[in-house]
Amino acid sequence: MWIAASTILAVLMGIAAMIVRMKAAKKPASAKKIILPPLFMSTGALMFIFPVFRVTPVELLEAVVVGMLFSILLIKTSKFEVRSSEIYLKRSKAFPIILISLLIIRIIGKVVLSSSVDLGELSGMFFILAFSMILPWRISMYLQYRKLKTKMSNGSLDHQTIL
Repeated sequence: MWIAASTILAVLMGIAAMIVRMKAAKKPASAKKIILPPLFMSTGALMFIFPVFRVTPVELLEAVVVGMLFSILLIKTSKFEVRSSEIYLKRSKAFPIILISLLIIRIIGKVVLSSSVDLGELSGMFFILAFSMILPWRISMYLQYRKLKTKMSNGSLDHQTIL
C-alpha cells in the first residue's frame, strides 16, 4: 500500500515539476530562483534524525552516484538565452521526455528495491538520489547564469545569445 501511495505521489510531483519548468521558461531567471530549490529541499535531510530513514554507506554511495548520473541529463537540457536584456531558461523539447523517463526509472527502482530494502531506508535513499540529482544540476545552472550575466555586464553579447 505504501509503495502504491508513494508511486502516485512521485507521479504527481513529476507532473508538477514539468508544469513549474514550463512556467519558469516564461519568466526571467534569477540567481535566487536557481539556488533556492536545493536549499529548501535540504531541510528534508532532517528525516535522517530518525533511525528508520538512515542508510548504510553503500546505499548512500549508490544513491549519490545514480543521482549524479541522472543530473547529467538535466544539465545537458538546461540552457539559458538572452531576450530583451533578460536571461531566460531556454525551453527544451527533450526535458519533459527526460523527466518522465527518470520518473519511470525511479518507480521501477522503487518497486524492485522495495522487496529487499526496508521502506524507511528506501525513502532515505530516494531522498539522497533526488538531492544528488538536483544539486549538481542547479550548481551548473547557476554557473551558466553567472557566466551569461557577466558577459551581459561586459557588453560582449548579442541580443539573442544562448549559453
